Amino acid sequence: MHPKVQFHLLGWVTLLLFPTIGSWLLWYFEGFNFKQILQLSELFKPINLIGLEFGIFYGIIILAVSQLSIFEDLSVHQERMLRALRLNWGDVIFMSFCAAFGEEILFRAGIQHWLGPWLTAFLFIAVHGYFSFTSMKKNILGIVIFPFILIISFAYETIGLWFCIAAHFSYDILMFQGVIFKKKKPIANRKRS
Repeated sequence: MHPKVQFHLLGWVTLLLFPTIGSWLLWYFEGFNFKQILQLSELFKPINLIGLEFGIFYGIIILAVSQLSIFEDLSVHQERMLRALRLNWGDVIFMSFCAAFGEEILFRAGIQHWLGPWLTAFLFIAVHGYFSFTSMKKNILGIVIFPFILIISFAYETIGLWFCIAAHFSYDILMFQGVIFKKKKPIANRKRS
């Protein structure tokens, strides 16, 4: 299977399977229905635009921190893999939405219901590979990202799901942009650590 097809398949799995798991858990154990979980009446509230802005704001911070020379070796493999896919803006928007929608329903609406904001934020970052027993650099990035995830975890409880999806979506778009579309020296010419 072509790597770009796998990439899109991963997006569809995230978009469809993650919300299904989160929703099923909430339905089975708590009696919530999918309409309650989606909070559709909150979808077009202006506060969600602030969610988009918050994701962009924090994304800029993470891009700036991750571009420091001490973190360069962490991004080489990821950059090589993503650039090889030759993603376009449609791919980036699709995957960013899939991740934002699917992961926020699974983690914020689902898991957070039982674990609370703090543990869920920690679990979310750990699942994304930012906490490591062997890499202090990954741990530092995880600590820098933690406030963003914690804020959207608390925002879920006070503002709602769509604020979180908006923040996650715009953050992911910036992360893809930072990896795929940045103009830097070719990856193959960088020193390996």
